[in-house]
Amino acid sequence: MAKILLAIALAVVVYWWWRRRRAAAGAMPPGEARALLGLSQGATLDEIRDAHRRLITKVHPDAGGSAELASRVNEARDALIDELQRPR
Repeated sequence: MAKILLAIALAVVVYWWWRRRRAAAGAMPPGEARALLGLSQGATLDEIRDAHRRLITKVHPDAGGSAELASRVNEARDALIDELQRPR
């Protein structure tokens, strides 16, 4: 039983690691994210959130938009927030 639990735990860790690497490799460039959200270089966290909220209400699948576009808008928000939180 302990071997099975160890194998499951190892599989979960490997899967988590793989997903993190894959997400980091395919992250949207900040310049593209700013263009998609219509923001300038020095946008603050509140400006990013406001721009995301304005755009996601128009492109969300529940509002008649597409899931792919909503995903791109969310990815743009995440990329810009990550850029703000990165130490300089």
